[in-house]
Amino acid sequence: MFASIKEDIASVFHRDPAARSTFEVVTTYPGLHAVWWHRLAHGLWRRGFKWLARMISNFARWTTGIEIHPGAQIGRRFFIDHGMGVVIGETAIVGDDVTLYHGVTLGGTTWNKGQRHPTLESGVVCGAGAKILGPITIGQGARVGSNAVVTKHVPAGATVVGIPARIVKRGQESAQCEDVRRKMANQMGFDAYAVTEEVSDPVAHAIQCLLDHMQAMDKKVESMGQVLCELRPEYCNEELPELKGEDFEGAVEDESALSTRESNS
Repeated sequence: MFASIKEDIASVFHRDPAARSTFEVVTTYPGLHAVWWHRLAHGLWRRGFKWLARMISNFARWTTGIEIHPGAQIGRRFFIDHGMGVVIGETAIVGDDVTLYHGVTLGGTTWNKGQRHPTLESGVVCGAGAKILGPITIGQGARVGSNAVVTKHVPAGATVVGIPARIVKRGQESAQCEDVRRKMANQMGFDAYAVTEEVSDPVAHAIQCLLDHMQAMDKKVESMGQVLCELRPEYCNEELPELKGEDFEGAVEDESALSTRESNS
């Protein structure tokens, strides 16, 4: 038990730069208190003391603002930052090293018995206000953006945002692929990366896919051109018009002016 408590305190220092001392963490972090109360309630729940377990979880909700059903399965080093408004349902399963911010809901979408709440695998991070609903699985190391509503499975390492939640980044994307996209975007005078890598945008992601397609088309056209040059040498004298940055400056300025007017209004 004491080893588990030490792990919980260490996880706070690892994930919250505002933590200054062990005494402060132990006495003022409601997310930590909620986890400790839940462990007591969950132990009673498994031994058949259902009413007492529910009373303890209700007391924890009253003192911390965090509602965790005593039947929920919580892994090691679980951290709830701030915590107010967090709700975790009865059949939810939370892996190790998971982080939730305030307002997160792990809820159900049916009144039927059985598994009806989400499963969060190890290393998942859920932003403030995220709603994860139904018997779905959020893969290991995935990230759920703030206020996202997730109703479908999320693969490991992916980032999802929006309502309904959409994947904007997959863990398998290589650095080489990202570098190719960036070079083509710079050539066109358009920056599809005006957002951070961690929290992207569905529109930016769609443009990234178009850039991938354009890159593949360029390679295919180039190889076809080489074959045509061998068949008809005069074809090599035909060149495509060059894309210049100044050709796109007006469009970028117009878009910036429109965004400024909308923000002012």
